[in-house]
Amino acid sequence: MPNNNFDTLIIGSGLAGFTLALHLARHKKICIVTKQSADSGASSWAQGGIAAALSDNDSPSQHVQDTLIAGAGLCDKEITQFITENAADAIHWLIDQGVIFTSDKTSETGYHLTKEGGHSIRRIIHSGDATGKAVQQALIQKIQTHPNILVLEHHIAIDLITSDKLSDYPRAQHKRCFGAYVLDKKQDKVLTFTAQNTVLATGGASKVYLYTTNPDTATGDGIAMGWRAGCRIANMEFIQFHPTCLYHPHAKSFLISEAVRGEGGLLKLPNGDRFMPRHDERAELAPRDIVARAIDFEMKKRGLDCVYLDISHKPADFLKEHFPTIYARCLELGIDITREPIPVVPAAHYTCGGVVTDKHGKTDLDNLYAIGETAHTGLHGANRLASNSLLECLVLAQAAGIDIANQPMNGLPQLPDWDESRVTDADEEIVIAHNWDELRRFMWNYVGIVRTTKRLQRAQHRIALLREEINEYYTNFRVTSDLLELRNLVDSADLIVRCAMLRHESRGLHYSKDYPDTLPVAQDTILQREI
Repeated sequence: MPNNNFDTLIIGSGLAGFTLALHLARHKKICIVTKQSADSGASSWAQGGIAAALSDNDSPSQHVQDTLIAGAGLCDKEITQFITENAADAIHWLIDQGVIFTSDKTSETGYHLTKEGGHSIRRIIHSGDATGKAVQQALIQKIQTHPNILVLEHHIAIDLITSDKLSDYPRAQHKRCFGAYVLDKKQDKVLTFTAQNTVLATGGASKVYLYTTNPDTATGDGIAMGWRAGCRIANMEFIQFHPTCLYHPHAKSFLISEAVRGEGGLLKLPNGDRFMPRHDERAELAPRDIVARAIDFEMKKRGLDCVYLDISHKPADFLKEHFPTIYARCLELGIDITREPIPVVPAAHYTCGGVVTDKHGKTDLDNLYAIGETAHTGLHGANRLASNSLLECLVLAQAAGIDIANQPMNGLPQLPDWDESRVTDADEEIVIAHNWDELRRFMWNYVGIVRTTKRLQRAQHRIALLREEINEYYTNFRVTSDLLELRNLVDSADLIVRCAMLRHESRGLHYSKDYPDTLPVAQDTILQREI
C-alpha cells in the first residue's frame, strides 16, 4: 500500500470494531487491522445472546437494576442507563443489517427471549446458541463489500504513535494519537499507519490465564497499548471466570452457554447431588462470580477435576432446537446431553476492566478511542451481567461513531518510520513459548478465582522477571507476532495484579482470603502510568 493514511484506524475486528466501521463508513475512509482473519475474535464465539428490554413486561430500568446488582456496587449508573436505554435500537439496527434471531410466534416481540444468571426476566435475544457467529457473519458481509472500508487481515498493531514521540510537536498541547505501527505478518514488515482517529477494539486479556473460554487472540493488546501510551486503566482485578467451560482433553476453550442454566440446567457433584442451593438462594441462576466460586470451592474441597451440568431432564427435541451447537460439539466428544450431564469447570472468560473511557468511547488521549471489552466504561462494575457485553459493543460503538463523525479534520504530521537498524533476527524463539506458558500457569495458580496477598506477591515477582527478559528480547531482536502478544500479556498480567493488590476487600469477581469483607463504599481501582 503506497498510502497508509486513513480517517479512522480501527484495531480489532470484533463486534465493536465492525459496528463502528459501518456507522462511520458513509462519511469516512476506514481501515480495520486484525491480527488473524476478520472473524477470529471473541465476538464470533459468543453463544448466549444480547440483553435488551424488548418485551412489554420489561423495561430499561429493570435491566439497569439487574446490572447494578450483578456489578456489586461498582457500576456507573449513568453509563448503565445510557446503554440499556439504547439497547432496543441497537437490536433493531442488527436486524436491519440482516441478523436473524430465533423467532417465537407466541411472543409479542416475535422473538424467543431466554433468561440467564442475574436477570430477573427473560430478555436475552439470541440466534440459537451461536449468536456471536450469526451477528459477525452478517456484519462481515456488509464490511467486505463496502467501498470505504479496507480490512487488513494478519496485521498486528505494535504500538500507538503519540505526539510525545515527535520531537517537533508542541509540548504545551494536549497529548494526541496519530496512528500506530503495525506488523504485516505475511510480509514480515512494519508499516506506519496515520489516522485522524484511532480506535482500540482488540477485546480482552483472558488468554493471560491457562484455562479460558476465549480464542487465542485475546491477549490484551489494546489494553497494553493504551497503557503504554499513557491512558488510565481501571478495575483490571475483575476478571470474570465463566462457571461452565466444557471439561474434556479434546475440547479446547469450548463454552457451555449461560442459557443452559437459564433453561433449567442443574449443577451437580459426581454422585448426582446438587450443590448450588447451599451457596446462594438463586442456585444455578446466581450471578457468574458466585457460581464460579461455588464450583471452585466444591472442586477444591472434594479434590474433583470437574463438576457436572445436567439438562438431560428436558425433552431431547427442545435441547437440539435451543442448543444445536453445544449438542453437536458434545456429541462429537461422546457426550449426549439429552441423556447425560456435561463435565464443566470454570475458565477465564471476560475482562471487566480496561482503558478508561467516557460514554463516547473517548480515552485520555485526543483522537484515541477504546470500545468493547478493551474499554472500561463502568457498565460491568465488579461483575458483568450475562449478555451485556455484546450490547456494550453495539451501543458504545454507535456513540463513538457519532463523536468521531463530529470531530474536525486536522492536519497530520509526517510520522517516523519504524526503526529496525539496530536489531537482528531472534536466535532462540523457544524462549517466547516458555515464557508464555510460565505466565499463564502462575496467573492461574496465584491470581485466579480465589486470591491471597501472598499469591499476588509471588505473581508480581515472576512478572518482573519475565518483563526483564521480554524487554531485552524486544530491544535486540526483530518483532514477531508471538513476541508482541507475549509483551502485551505480561503488561496485562501486571495490570491485573497491581489492581488486585490495591483492593483491600472482596467484591464481585475479586475474592481475597485476606480481605473477605466488602467495604461500605465502592471505589474503582484506577492506575495512572508515570511517564
